[in-house]
Amino acid sequence: MRKKGSLKHPERGIPLRAFVPNAVTALALCVGLSSVRFASMDNWVLAASSIVLAGILDGLDGRVARLLNAQSRFGAELDSLSDVIAFGVSPALVMYFWSTQYMPQFGWVLALTMAVGCALRLARFNASIDDDDQPHKSAGFLTGIPAPVGAGLAMLPLYLWMITGLDLFRHYALVAPWIVLVAFLMISNTATFSWTSLRLRKNIRLEAIAVVALVGVALINSPWIMLSAISIGYMILIPFSIRSYAKVKRQRAMERAASNDAAS
Repeated sequence: MRKKGSLKHPERGIPLRAFVPNAVTALALCVGLSSVRFASMDNWVLAASSIVLAGILDGLDGRVARLLNAQSRFGAELDSLSDVIAFGVSPALVMYFWSTQYMPQFGWVLALTMAVGCALRLARFNASIDDDDQPHKSAGFLTGIPAPVGAGLAMLPLYLWMITGLDLFRHYALVAPWIVLVAFLMISNTATFSWTSLRLRKNIRLEAIAVVALVGVALINSPWIMLSAISIGYMILIPFSIRSYAKVKRQRAMERAASNDAAS
């Protein structure tokens, strides 16, 4: 007969450190989806701000998980689902309410390309997450533009409209092709810069910190101007990222050829 208290019960619940990053992800989802509510109220400032804030929270959850050593498959799946809603569905609806609903016949379809592009990108990412053969990732580059960046880029006409007040930036003839372009870049095989592919020289680190601080202050004081500048700057960097990856690819090909020659 077993003594009372001799059985060990399995631990119940999850540690708090595993809860925190998932809570941040859920918060990003709620904030991003709230943009749809603000768009239905014609509050475009809060609609755009909600998606931008969701992007900031999305950038934090992974870093919090790594800091707390709380990475999990559950967290990765939740993050993907959150990204589809916050950076695919929400921007599509915001841009539809703001502009493409006035487009005859195809306004809704073209707005949906944002949601479809985001979903396809994240499905591809999840399908290849355990794949060892990922040339872009191994070289420190991303494949296509990330979902939060895509959401921010899709709203560039909205930023410009809030700055200038010009109806040109709200016209569906401009907005619809732009949304389609951003959706295409999300699912494309274009090599884009990631944080790991960027390197700062030792002699400009202090200057770089000062620039980041100034950009942060500018985002607080003139958010739409800075978001427009960041979006345009990111698009300008894409050809340079393609060239940089091509250079890395050539170097790797030369190294493989050299190693094969040495082996033979």
